[in-house]
Amino acid sequence: MPAAHDRDPAQHWQVQEAKQRFSEVLRRAHDEGPQIITRHGEEVAVIIDMSEYRHTQAKRMSFHDYLLSGPPFPEDFDDLIKRDEDYGRDISFLLEE
Repeated sequence: MPAAHDRDPAQHWQVQEAKQRFSEVLRRAHDEGPQIITRHGEEVAVIIDMSEYRHTQAKRMSFHDYLLSGPPFPEDFDDLIKRDEDYGRDISFLLEE
């Protein structure tokens, strides 16, 4: 199946014609891309290939879940990180009255 940007514009079908030629509509949805169904000239439905549908329904991972999906930290992680024990400047003089 061609990539979405390589396809011709979607084919439009009137409801009655789509019902009569349903197998062809399905084949074209698979081979050529989305098939739009119209009623009285108004677009009312679209038939797409199952792979396109699954792609649109794929759950997108949040950034939070992405970070959590990585490998777990080793048990000795805290021992691996050496932190500076400097707690910054002494600001006690600011608290004196």
